[in-house]
Amino acid sequence: MERIRNFCIIAHIDHGKSTIADRMMEITGTVSKREMKSQLLDSMELEREKGITIKLAPVTMQWKGYTLNLIDTPGHVDFSYEVSRSLQAVETAVLVVDATQGIQAQTLANVYLALEQDLNIIPVINKIDLPAADVEGVAAQIVNLLGCKREDIIEVSGKTGFNIDKILDRLIDLDIKINTDTNAKTRALIFDSYFDDYRGVVLYVRVFEGEIDKNSEILMMAAETKGLAIEVGILTPKMTPKDSLRAGEIGYIVTNLKTTREAKVGDTVTLAKNSATESLPGYKNVLPFVYAGFFPVSNDQYKDLKEAIEKLSLSDSALQSQPENSPILGFGLRIGFLGLLHMDIIKERLEREFGLDLIVTNPSTNYEVLLNTGDLIEIKSASELPEQTSIAEICEPWVKGEIIVPREMIGNVLNLINEKRGLQTNLSYIEERAVIDFEAPMANLLTDFYDQLKSVTSGYASFNYELNGYQAEDLVRVDFLVAGQKMDALSVMAHRTEADAIGREVTKKLKEVIPRQNFEVALQAAIGARIIARETIGAYRKDVLVKIHTGDRDRKAKLLEKQKRGKARMKRFGKIDIPPEAFTVMLKKN
Repeated sequence: MERIRNFCIIAHIDHGKSTIADRMMEITGTVSKREMKSQLLDSMELEREKGITIKLAPVTMQWKGYTLNLIDTPGHVDFSYEVSRSLQAVETAVLVVDATQGIQAQTLANVYLALEQDLNIIPVINKIDLPAADVEGVAAQIVNLLGCKREDIIEVSGKTGFNIDKILDRLIDLDIKINTDTNAKTRALIFDSYFDDYRGVVLYVRVFEGEIDKNSEILMMAAETKGLAIEVGILTPKMTPKDSLRAGEIGYIVTNLKTTREAKVGDTVTLAKNSATESLPGYKNVLPFVYAGFFPVSNDQYKDLKEAIEKLSLSDSALQSQPENSPILGFGLRIGFLGLLHMDIIKERLEREFGLDLIVTNPSTNYEVLLNTGDLIEIKSASELPEQTSIAEICEPWVKGEIIVPREMIGNVLNLINEKRGLQTNLSYIEERAVIDFEAPMANLLTDFYDQLKSVTSGYASFNYELNGYQAEDLVRVDFLVAGQKMDALSVMAHRTEADAIGREVTKKLKEVIPRQNFEVALQAAIGARIIARETIGAYRKDVLVKIHTGDRDRKAKLLEKQKRGKARMKRFGKIDIPPEAFTVMLKKN
């Protein structure tokens, strides 16, 4: 049992984590050449297509008489809680840095998480075989960050497999003491869970103390739910059943639970009979902070949308939804996400796996509203805001962000942060790169901040953020009216100083998106009863004088007057066809 090494691979997106994991499985003979394919641990089609890891995956390998348990973690900031739980499940982190890109924001964030958990860090430079690789420059950055020696850094190529065996050798050379006490009261950490259509909820766990036998009754301490360990075993990467999982091991438990909400990531598993009294530290309930309305194009698909979300939420406990009704879009769901990438993935899965045709409204965040009565309510969209006269103050979520950028581009980034009502809190340097710490309102970073950041830094910047509480601000609700009719799905919360600019910008975009009608259509932005911006979509004009061949002014005037009366009547009763793109005009600047 002392010959166990639990480790995970951490890196920024696209620095080669999954490729290195592939080579490790090849070298250790865990997977045969015939079964090998790139990104083997990324089981979702979407993961392969986008080249990113969305769901983490554990695998057990054998190397020189040692058992190596690897967890391949996601790199994106939306899934940082999963990464932090994975780091708690292991003793060592392999830090991968791209030789062409150097240290990025997510690299830093993951290093801080690893240092918090007091892990051994093995620094690795990947992609050294690329022509643009700057191995010495990146090595200097790593030495500066970790305070390690230059010779501690392993140079590898995930593509060719060069030096991957050195990482495995370094792992087994580490002097690590693992608690292998199987007599203590059982405690195991859930670092991931998913729903299998045929077997129910499957938990990925790290056993810290005691052991979990097959068919034993288990208890989830935070959720306070009981279940049965129908099967236990390790992943190689296929499920390999065993009689029991013992202290120090990483494996899976197939349970009889019906949904992952009963066994959330970070919860502690213990035995129901001789249960532990204290759970493992670090558990928190992950709450979504980006909300968007999902409406089917045809109302006939509403039931299908509801069922699809229920199926996806079985394996994604962070996904939360509630019914929403819009006079224009009909019935739909307001869904909460961990971030914009999470939202994009769920939208694509709904369209691909369930064949749904969807309209998605502009994403917003949640706000805390203090009423004059002293009650505090939480709203998830601008349309839920109560009457202005009953509100004492509105608080919006702020984030703490970190941007890594080349030194010569600091000015552009600081200007962008100021534009978003952000405050720069610190500026430090790692070799030729600057680390800018800042705070900013979440709502201003939601739609296109990342695109703008990449634009002003020619793609060199990387960005990482975390929630930093709520602050009371002078916020107002901006409504949009199309031909005098208020569109709740378009309403947004904005700071009073930015409301006029948002009103003008959105009405201009709506004018481009909404097709012309046979009558004039007014597009207006309003705060309460005050109109702050207006655009007019001109009417199509039929030439009613084409049939008059003489120059009789009276006949012409009569026909034009008749046309004018018809257009006025049409304006009163006419229906405006609003295309789906109109509801996502805030998402992109262009």
